[in-house]
Amino acid sequence: METERYELTRRASLEVLRAEAQDERETMIYGRARRGEDPWRFMQELPTVDELVVLLMRAEALERGGDEAPSSGEHDAQLMRRIATEYPPLGPTVWTMLAGKSRFGDRWDARTA
Repeated sequence: METERYELTRRASLEVLRAEAQDERETMIYGRARRGEDPWRFMQELPTVDELVVLLMRAEALERGGDEAPSSGEHDAQLMRRIATEYPPLGPTVWTMLAGKSRFGDRWDARTA
């Protein structure tokens, strides 16, 4: 199966991944605030910590697979489902993202980029 080339490797515990994502999110907040943006306006645009974890895991899997994005939406959905399967606490976030209902919207989706 072609999606098998998008491997998920456990490089760290979920707690560590969440801590890294929180650091990244805080960096985004700091940068935008330093540019004079109003946090009340941009905070809703930022991904949650778990959304960042999922996005980073997806990007790493795609990088290991040698592509920028899966060739079809179905392959992308399979990759996202594998993240939810291997990291059950991220399941609700993955399903929300797949449904396009997260506050991050569907901007993560390669098909809409």
